[in-house]
Amino acid sequence: MADSHGNKNAVRRIFDKTRDEADMYVHLGDGLTDLDDIRAEHPELDIRVAVGNCDYGIQGPQFNIIRAGKYNLYIAHGHMLRVNYGIDFIRKTAAGYNCKVVMFGHTHCRLQQYDHNMHFFNPGSCSIPRDFTAPSYGYVDITDSGIITNIVDL
Repeated sequence: MADSHGNKNAVRRIFDKTRDEADMYVHLGDGLTDLDDIRAEHPELDIRVAVGNCDYGIQGPQFNIIRAGKYNLYIAHGHMLRVNYGIDFIRKTAAGYNCKVVMFGHTHCRLQQYDHNMHFFNPGSCSIPRDFTAPSYGYVDITDSGIITNIVDL
């Protein structure tokens, strides 16, 4: 999920819908405090984050490399990686970490793209989409057979 911007209800709905299916949750920034109640109620959940430009006062990683199966995933909010202007810069950055999946937010626009042997994934905003679509979240399914990305209307 990404860009919840204070909409704790949207974050709660995502957890309620996926509670029995997800091995890990990723919030791609701009609304990290929206996770506070979920974390307090479910300390057993594996929740990873990247700090966004609107996550004022939050100390945490600007990006993260996550190992999932045999793949590296690069997660970042994206504001420092020029994602408003395309994926070239984030692609080059993630390639330096040998990542197969690149996940980011910031634009509030959905993106699923396969390019340069990498999966690029922006789930859009679960609160304030800017691409004339419904609020959304997504998942990345990693198996021995490969990688599948999917965006889901909230």
